[in-house]
Amino acid sequence: MRAPLLALPRAERHPILRRPPLDFEVINRAALHRLPEVLARLLPGGRIIGPEWHAGSLRGEPGDSLRVRMRGERAGRWADFATGEKGGDPISLAAAVAGTRQVEGARRLARMLGLEPMGGGR
Repeated sequence: MRAPLLALPRAERHPILRRPPLDFEVINRAALHRLPEVLARLLPGGRIIGPEWHAGSLRGEPGDSLRVRMRGERAGRWADFATGEKGGDPISLAAAVAGTRQVEGARRLARMLGLEPMGGGR
């Protein structure tokens, strides 16, 4: 009688199904380099006011409750002053907008920036 197979996640049983690792630093750096474009896509109702992008909320409507720092040492940091949600980089913003975990936010942002991993990651 054969020993039962361990209950491994599907990706571990089939290495070809594993997603390549994401480099959060590279994705964040690329997003910061193109921050106005990224913010216009993530928060389409927003606008630039001084050094910040202002939007109504994570849904992206017009308003001033959500603010994202666009330049300087704090570029990419964001806060929604109505809800108390905040984050320190473009990946955390992308994840919050999509209502997903950081890793999925990184994947979405990488796709948006044309940084999809080599090898056909899903």
